Amino acid sequence: MAQFDQIPSQERIVDTMIELTRAAPCHRLIVAGSDAFNVYLSLHQRGFSRAVTTATCRFPCSQHDVALIAGEHSVQALEALLVRVLPFLKTSAAVAVRLGSGGQLDGGKLQSLLERTGFRVEVGSRCESGFVLSARRRECGHLANAA
Repeated sequence: MAQFDQIPSQERIVDTMIELTRAAPCHRLIVAGSDAFNVYLSLHQRGFSRAVTTATCRFPCSQHDVALIAGEHSVQALEALLVRVLPFLKTSAAVAVRLGSGGQLDGGKLQSLLERTGFRVEVGSRCESGFVLSARRRECGHLANAA
């Protein structure tokens, strides 16, 4: 009988977020949300030494390549998190948001919310405890067209 390695659900979610945003250890990552500290620790264990949380990064200087939104949130709380994180992100930044299986927020509402805050949804992936959506800032394309 074959045995499978049991990887905790949280670890798979972090792996999925990293993969969908195409984050690399050299990138600056910012983590927000109710589960931000656990994700932050997981990132450091994977070699992402430039990862911070919104609580540990004091100055929003448009310097982060990726934002990871972790934890369960209502629509209003998620929108507040995105608005709080925006000043920290570069114009070409990616964001990954986890949708829990609790059903508080569906994919359509999240896509609409991301578009209102300046992102375009690129890809999503189902996890055992929900869904992860990845999006990229739209300003990146507008700047490329202007150049």
